[in-house]
Amino acid sequence: MLVTNIPQKKNIRFTNFADTKMIDLFNQDINFERNWLPKDGIVKYYGKVFSRQQADHYLQTLLQTIEWKNDEAQWYGKIITTKRKVAWYGNLPFSYTYSNVTKTALPFTNELLHLKQIAEETTGEQYNSCLLNLYHNGEEGMAWHSDAEKDLKKDGAIASLSFGAERKFAFKHKESKETISLTLEHGSLLLMAGTTQSHWLHRLPPVKGVRSPRVNLTFRTIEARNL
Repeated sequence: MLVTNIPQKKNIRFTNFADTKMIDLFNQDINFERNWLPKDGIVKYYGKVFSRQQADHYLQTLLQTIEWKNDEAQWYGKIITTKRKVAWYGNLPFSYTYSNVTKTALPFTNELLHLKQIAEETTGEQYNSCLLNLYHNGEEGMAWHSDAEKDLKKDGAIASLSFGAERKFAFKHKESKETISLTLEHGSLLLMAGTTQSHWLHRLPPVKGVRSPRVNLTFRTIEARNL
């Protein structure tokens, strides 16, 4: 049985965090310039970029306001539906195809625009779209893959914000099979840049004992031709 702690959508009033700023207090022990990959790419982990109150606020806001749908993949002509849910947003109605299924971007919400601004200011990159994933508990994960679809800007930066349950995130080099892993915290930011997608796979492995949800936002750049 699927166990979740996700509240139903309802009419609520959210706290206004429009003036949220990065606060170094949360990350005094983290080296922002460290590249977690030994070669062939760039991965930077900024740690927690929100206070616990702010991270809790965004988790609940995203759970209740995003238009979540079960993800789909086409495998040998059959459509497979996952327990994990996804949503696709953008500056424009970009088309994005992965797992042989095409999605059309919804307009950014105010919360997503603000989170995009924070990701851009922190990483120094620009993004025009966001793929969101909702993992209801530790049983749900993501298999090895790279974000190198033709719709995406080649070697474009991807900023990954995590809210909710802390989960292990792993990288594996496509040739040497070397692996690197780190734990993504509630309210944290990770950057994948350079040739990371060309040379490395990444995944979110399932884990036992995690009963709370995790929401992940990956801000990315779709090439303008994909309209």
